[in-house]
Amino acid sequence: MTIIDWLVLGVFFALLFIVVWWVIRQKKETSADYFLAGRNVGWLAIGASIFASNIGSEHLVGLAGAGAESGMAMAHWEMQGWLILVLGWVFVPFYSRSKVFTMPEFLERRYNSASRNFLSIISLVSYVLTKVAVTVYAGGIVFKEVFGIDTYLGIDFFWIGAIGLVVFTGIYTVLGGMRAVLYTSVLQMPVLLLGSIVIVVVGLRELGGWNELMEITGATLTPHGDSMSSLIRSHRDADFPWTGVLLGSAIIGFWYWCTDQYIVQRVLSGRDQKQARRGSIFGAYLKLLPVFIFLIPGMIAFGLHQQGMLELSSSDAAFSALVRNLLPIGVRGIVVGGLIAALMSSLASLFNSSAILFTKDFYEKFRPDSSEKHLVKVGRIATAVIVVLGILWIPVMRGIGQVLYAYLQDVQSLLAPGIASVFLMGVFWRKATPAAGFAGLLTGFVLGMTRLASTVFAEQISPGSMMHTLFIQPNWLHYSIYLFALCIVVIVLVSFASKPADASKTIGLTYGSATKDQLAETRASWNKWDVIHTVIILTVVISFYIYFW
Repeated sequence: MTIIDWLVLGVFFALLFIVVWWVIRQKKETSADYFLAGRNVGWLAIGASIFASNIGSEHLVGLAGAGAESGMAMAHWEMQGWLILVLGWVFVPFYSRSKVFTMPEFLERRYNSASRNFLSIISLVSYVLTKVAVTVYAGGIVFKEVFGIDTYLGIDFFWIGAIGLVVFTGIYTVLGGMRAVLYTSVLQMPVLLLGSIVIVVVGLRELGGWNELMEITGATLTPHGDSMSSLIRSHRDADFPWTGVLLGSAIIGFWYWCTDQYIVQRVLSGRDQKQARRGSIFGAYLKLLPVFIFLIPGMIAFGLHQQGMLELSSSDAAFSALVRNLLPIGVRGIVVGGLIAALMSSLASLFNSSAILFTKDFYEKFRPDSSEKHLVKVGRIATAVIVVLGILWIPVMRGIGQVLYAYLQDVQSLLAPGIASVFLMGVFWRKATPAAGFAGLLTGFVLGMTRLASTVFAEQISPGSMMHTLFIQPNWLHYSIYLFALCIVVIVLVSFASKPADASKTIGLTYGSATKDQLAETRASWNKWDVIHTVIILTVVISFYIYFW
């Protein structure tokens, strides 16, 4: 990092400070304003926030690292971003009609309070112990790798980077709430995109062009004869068999894009269905990019390493190595700003989502007479507590961070089936009962965590035993598919054996139950241009699969 790079980075932070200061000066007198920006946000901020919130450590470290190690295998998860369209077109009307703050609250409206409480607990614990923890850990690693500083004033630069990231992000999230998360994303997104595109252009130029990249990666084969540039892998592939990838990644994608508070909170802040849907469409456009700006740079790093032009200490250092070794003076500052922007936006979204889950799903239930001003205060305190937990978790992450990071996708594949099945059946099958919703959640969580515990303690479980055969032996994606199917079966069977929900309480929350006025409102919220843009996005996804098949 030269003086010019530091100046560029300083300009970025100055602009960020101005945006945060402007947001803080806006009124935040109600919980709706603090947590959902007053439900008055336009499509640009919604789409930018969806994208910026999604781009975190799993992209800066994991996706680029996956590109360097296994090529196109992980691209399925990025191209599943088309499921944001499902959020916009299918689920936004239901969420909008319910006027909920959180996804657990929607489950209470559709099923019962037990389902709400259970999902709230699952979400909060998973956010703090996986998403927040991994983002903070990877943030420290990225700072140390990119800046190339081992120690500063005798302190390991990992700690300076990690704690600085948490504290700075925590301050503006506590003070600004959802508005700060949304509007800083509008600034952070173009910086991130510009920096990442520069990496791709410079990297390809150094390597010798696109054809050279395809030649190198095409000649690198997996044990089953698949090339690094191939999306579809053999059904015998231990990690990414095509029999598991196509449906397994869709289940995980549906849970993440259509039901997870972390993402859905952005569309809940839209001023109406039109803005929420168009924000989703814009977010889907942006989600086409990570394969090209993170995964392909990882493949470029692999190609440069094969040519002896780049030293890689590990595959996870791919993106940082490109930034440190290839970029010219000044541009490096832009890219580093983009990296920091991605980490801060992802972390800010986690803080805010965790705070709203605690405040609306727990605190307000026990203190229903709390004033709006008091709820905002509780939300700030909850955010601050989560910030502190993030800092306290850093020493633990330093010791077991790589283990947790390796299991992050696995954890998501185990949480997704139960939650996805309950939302899917709840919206599309009116006969799904309150007891069935809770049973589906419980089945998915218990069997998912059993698989996770079995994987962690696999060495203590005898091969050939029932525990090994049921919970360890199946491929992680196959297991996710089996679990999703089982949860669907449980919901159906329990529904036939239990008391149905009061139909008058679920009007507008299930397919076919909307009133004429509700249907008219939804129909008026889109036009031909929304359809055209949707078709364009789906065409790009299909073309991508055809090219890399």
